This record gives sequence, structure tokens and C-alpha cells, in this order.
Amino acid sequence: MTTSGSGIDEAPVAASILRQSGVQRIPSPKLTLFVRRDFLSPELCAALIAQIDAVRRPSTIADATGDAGFRTSETGDLDADDPAVREVEAAITALTGLDPAHGEPLQGQRYAVGQEFKGHTDYFEPNGADFERYCSVAGNRTWTVMIYLNEPEAGGATRFKAVDKIIQPETGKLVCWNNRRPDRTMNPATLHQGMKVRAGAKYVVTKWFRERPWGW
Repeated sequence: MTTSGSGIDEAPVAASILRQSGVQRIPSPKLTLFVRRDFLSPELCAALIAQIDAVRRPSTIADATGDAGFRTSETGDLDADDPAVREVEAAITALTGLDPAHGEPLQGQRYAVGQEFKGHTDYFEPNGADFERYCSVAGNRTWTVMIYLNEPEAGGATRFKAVDKIIQPETGKLVCWNNRRPDRTMNPATLHQGMKVRAGAKYVVTKWFRERPWGW
């Protein structure tokens, strides 16, 4: 049963996440950030990697930075009717209590050697050139749920600069954060960086939630 709606109100989401075993909350007053190891099984991760490889395309960003190397990964929208995707979606709902109706489709990303995503926030800047295009229907983003599907041979960590926290990729590890402060304003301290992969490849899936139902 979902109880947390869109996630604009942080308290019920945080409470739902902290009820789950194995969850670590990163101690910081600057942002609300959780990590949980072994959230997905290796077998489920492998099934998702195969899907990403079948649909991946060059990644894009909402507001151009003028830096061609700002985001160099590949991205793929995953099939919502696939059993593996359904299983992940159900696990995310059970963890967060967020209403699936507010969720964007599950998306996969692949980072090859040398690829990265420089420091960015997941919410859309209200003054950004494409804000209306991306937010006029479902509103801005509330929560991010990201899951590493493998462990590259070297590199590929996620860095939250404002709290000096570097999270290393591990197969099945979940990272989840509120893109806002508890007072619901956008939180620039959620700035994070997908660091360069130095050997191997990195695969992740990401689920974003919105203020209003997706696609209404």
C-alpha cells in the first residue's frame, strides 16, 4: 500500500525507507540521502543489463551547458511490461512508499571507459530554457532512486560534492535521495557527479518521481 504520494512531503518517504533492513542514511543536514547494499539480486541485475544493451542510445541533457563532454553515457527506456522491470518497480514502491503513478518510466544508463556525467542536479531549474517542456504536465522531480547493476573494474563512483561523499558502485546497491530540502524547496546540495569509468563498464537503472502523476 502506498502512503507517500508524490514525495513532496519528505517525512513519510524517509520513514518508509528507514523501516527496511540494511538501509544506511548518510549523516548530513544538507540533504536526505540513503544507501542500501544488495537491493537487487545479481540475476535481476543481469537481466536489466541485457535490456539496456538492447535499447541504449547517446544520453542527452535538458539544458545545454556548451560542454560536449558534460554527459557522455548512453541511455535506454526500459519496457514497463517486462517481468524484470516490473519486479524492480515493485521493489522500489515497497521501499519508498511512493505512488507509482508519480514515477517516470524506469531508465537504464551505460558508461563505457572514459564516460561520465559531470556535476548536476536531477531536478529541472525553474529558470531553465526547457523547464516548461519537461515540467508543464507532471511538475518537477521529487525523489531519485538509482541502482548499480554491476561493479566496473575501476572508476564509476557517484560523488556528492556538498557532503564530500563518494559512493562506490556495487552490484545491486541502491542510492536514493530527496531532490528537495525538508521545506520542499529545490536542494542544490544534491549536486552529484557520475565519475569516469576507468576500466570495464558501468550499468545503472534510475527511477525519478514527480510532483504530479506522470503523463496525466
